Amino acid sequence: MDPETTILLLGFAFLAGLVDAVVGGGGLVQIPALFGFAPPSTAAMVFGTNKLSSIAGTSFAALRFARSVPVQWGTALPAAISAFLFSFLGARTVSAIPAEIIRPLVLVLLVAMVVFTVARKDFGAIHAPRHAGTAERVYALLLGSGIGFYDGFFGPGTGTFLVFLFVRFFGFNFLGASAASKVVNVATNGAALLYFGFTGNVMYAIGLPMAACNIFGAMAGVRLAIRGGSEFVRGIFLLVVGALILKFAYDLFLA
Repeated sequence: MDPETTILLLGFAFLAGLVDAVVGGGGLVQIPALFGFAPPSTAAMVFGTNKLSSIAGTSFAALRFARSVPVQWGTALPAAISAFLFSFLGARTVSAIPAEIIRPLVLVLLVAMVVFTVARKDFGAIHAPRHAGTAERVYALLLGSGIGFYDGFFGPGTGTFLVFLFVRFFGFNFLGASAASKVVNVATNGAALLYFGFTGNVMYAIGLPMAACNIFGAMAGVRLAIRGGSEFVRGIFLLVVGALILKFAYDLFLA
């Protein structure tokens, strides 16, 4: 790979880490870059390399958030455990059910998320967790199972969906939801990376330098999120969901 292409990919990895640390959606930046600039490879190679880079930045963001923002561990950890397990199930299912069946449904869900968030101006402004004890763990397991299966089966927008779900169903503010979502996203990325690694679908030569740049991007993203607070994260959330809607609409109707 020539130096110019390598620099481009490292720059995209930094940007992906920054966006993903704030509200998820780093794959919107990193996956198209790998498809466009990486050496000729299979789709599995692209996704595996993306996971290697992503898990580095997401892990750093999770640790950094844990030091600066109260993480609701009673929700985040059960969700992460079930997400890890169900992402394997999703990965196995993808070979039996065409992912194209899911694409229109995801587009509808994304539009609904935007409408709901815009219509409720106070959505995600106050951190007031709704569940505790056994109920908290049960709902967290259900959330982790659903989002883990989705990430293993299809994937795009997983971190962004997590943020919305933590706000909508658990009463978190956007900053708290972003922190909790990182813990779950580490689990789903880890499960996928294990799968891709064991099947030989990771380009380590470019994936490891991208992972380092993803961490630097995550550093900047977490700092921006903590300084800007929930209102800033809410704005980035709407931008990322808008970009996801455009991507899915293009894939569905024009590609």
